[in-house]
Amino acid sequence: MIKINEIFHSIQGETSWVGWPTVFVRTSGCNLRCRYCDTTYAYYEGGARSVESIIAEVQSYGAKYVCITGGEPLLQPDIHILMRDLCDLGYNVSLETGGSLDCTTVDKRVKKIIDVKTPDSGAADSFNVKNLPSNPDFSIVNSEFKFVICSEKDFDWAENFARENQLFEHTEVLFSPAYQRIDAKWLARKILSSKSDARLQTQQHKFIWSAHVRGV
Repeated sequence: MIKINEIFHSIQGETSWVGWPTVFVRTSGCNLRCRYCDTTYAYYEGGARSVESIIAEVQSYGAKYVCITGGEPLLQPDIHILMRDLCDLGYNVSLETGGSLDCTTVDKRVKKIIDVKTPDSGAADSFNVKNLPSNPDFSIVNSEFKFVICSEKDFDWAENFARENQLFEHTEVLFSPAYQRIDAKWLARKILSSKSDARLQTQQHKFIWSAHVRGV
């Protein structure tokens, strides 16, 4: 059984899979309290669902992509069964995780989006590099590293972290402006002026649905 907050069909707004119609499976519960969290309702709200019932609902939407998000999905042991079964059924599966829990046992077919917490998140000490293999392939397998940037201090910290751990050499590194905290144009200029190898990402889904609400 897995405690589920919500399951919904939308457009993927982040990662290298941005733009694809995706079924989002949001689990309940999180061991972190990031200052910029926009899904605080997922801390506690939700109900227990069987893996079979979750898959049945996913199948009803007809999408090829499934994003397992939270909360922190890896708090729930049966999430591994769900991800494995979805992969076996031919889905493209991604996992959004805060980086504080061991993700080395995640099915290698799952794209892991590892959200490294910056100082201004208030949870920077949570990331446990020991959860990642200490071999040259630091990216583990099929992983991307995401940094939500709240300030210039965050940018410098993220850039140093990525370089010190050779992330740019081994995996996709995503810098995302904290929503309504810093401007995407400012972050774009920082990436260019510092000659960073990071990939700028914005939360595309928020722009899409806010425009929809305004009637654009």
